[in-house]
Amino acid sequence: MKGQICLVPELKGLGGMVSFQAKFINGLTTLNIPTSFDMTHPDNQTILVIGGTRKLWPLWRAKKRGIKIVQRLNGMNWLHKVEKTPLRSVLRAEVNNFILAFIRRFLADHIVYQSHFSRDWWNRVYGAQSTSTQVTYNGVDLQAYSPQGPETPPTDHYRILLVEGHLSGAYARGLETAVQMAHTVGIESNRKIELMVVGDVSEDLKTRAQSIAPDLWISWRGIVSRDAIPAIDRSAHVLFSADLNAACPNSVIEALACGLPVVAFDTGALRELVRDGAGEVISYGTDYWKLEAPKIQPLAVACTKILHENSIYRNRARSRAKAAFDLGHMVKAYLEALVS
Repeated sequence: MKGQICLVPELKGLGGMVSFQAKFINGLTTLNIPTSFDMTHPDNQTILVIGGTRKLWPLWRAKKRGIKIVQRLNGMNWLHKVEKTPLRSVLRAEVNNFILAFIRRFLADHIVYQSHFSRDWWNRVYGAQSTSTQVTYNGVDLQAYSPQGPETPPTDHYRILLVEGHLSGAYARGLETAVQMAHTVGIESNRKIELMVVGDVSEDLKTRAQSIAPDLWISWRGIVSRDAIPAIDRSAHVLFSADLNAACPNSVIEALACGLPVVAFDTGALRELVRDGAGEVISYGTDYWKLEAPKIQPLAVACTKILHENSIYRNRARSRAKAAFDLGHMVKAYLEALVS
């Protein structure tokens, strides 16, 4: 390509896109494609808006200059509508949703959705657009995230892994669900269970989670570097994905790449991501859009099945990642959207 690609970073409060930005820039660098963060730069050929931006005026001016604008969309803010939330957070969530929808409706020439679930959600809430679109899953470095490594799951007990950046608010419910599931699995399998939790968890929440199942072994790993994730994934038997209505959670595709099967409720994009025997995706059992309490027993049964047939599921998990989540394929798909 003759010019460069301008990247517009994500809005604050719309987490999960920083890792994409870094991966994409690295991918472009290997192809000797220059990038910038300046929407006014004269060498810009296209602009990739990662989610949304409050810099709508320079974005509009770039569009008037004939620069192609591509918007990358995951989901939208929704938890503030169903749980008690401080007014300031409610306003921020609604403003961010408005900005995303405005760019989608008036400025974007092409939209890349992170999953079919994400696309259908936006179409349902804001209506379908005549703008050209595509669905491109997040990608992962299949060399860095691989089953190959010295780490292996323990043989004297089962290790269930939960990986989230910050476990608070509605995400605290995911931790509570993980504790209930792990406790039930221990009863069903008659074997010692370890629940390993990676992420930022307050001391109060740790106490509350442990009180649900006082005898459950919970390992609190806290916040770890991204480089540490592959080893942690390889050391577990199964990943529980706790995020509700996630568009394309990195923790899931990274686990699959490491050969770690996934157990999850059927919300968001989990059904389309965890396919071909790479894990088990189970009905939530109640209305998750209203944050009702889920049905734990079927989830525990599914988790137990993965634990008992772990080697089979591990091979399928890696195969699914190779087929659908290769980082090189993701970069290529975005490049086609940007320069076609």
